[in-house]
Amino acid sequence: MNKLLVILLALQLAGCATVRTLDAAKPGAPLVYSGTRLDLYVMQGGCCAMDRFGAEAPSYPGLDLPASALLDTLLLPLSLLTVLGVGFQATGGL
Repeated sequence: MNKLLVILLALQLAGCATVRTLDAAKPGAPLVYSGTRLDLYVMQGGCCAMDRFGAEAPSYPGLDLPASALLDTLLLPLSLLTVLGVGFQATGGL
């Protein structure tokens, strides 16, 4: 059962709109709740996801929407900092 859950999670993240928009770096693309916006855009019949968001939409945006909304909520502080132009250097180790 746990293996099935891990496989489903991996498949979901591979097609997750939030993950796809994180590295899109398209000028003018929305950053706050970008994955959720991409899913809703496609579900409402949007034609040009790549032009607007810099990323391809997932094949099943209705299934992706809950996971994207959750991940967008978790990443909201970082998205807001990016929109505000606050930069930070993250380093690891000692």
